[in-house]
Amino acid sequence: MSTYPDRAKTRNARRDERVSVIVLSDEWDGPWVQVDGTAEVIDAPESVEPLVDYFRSISGEHPDWAEYRAAMLKQGKSLIRVTPVRWSPVATGGFPARLAQE
Repeated sequence: MSTYPDRAKTRNARRDERVSVIVLSDEWDGPWVQVDGTAEVIDAPESVEPLVDYFRSISGEHPDWAEYRAAMLKQGKSLIRVTPVRWSPVATGGFPARLAQE
């Protein structure tokens, strides 16, 4: 996940590396999955190359990688890398019930 050092999710991952991530589909009532794992927070400047990999995996090639790298440094972006240890079966039928209760 691309983030900033002062965001709650970043502070939480630093405090306790055990994390859970819910991955929702684009459709409101579509499938979703929960991934549990361990988090590693990578801050700038070490985060720049992993952020390039992250961008490529989502959006493909950037028109100007030097500009992108400079922007990531200027913004002080961090990356949270999650190593999965287990995941739930893909669920369907709407928003996760546990999250809807919060």
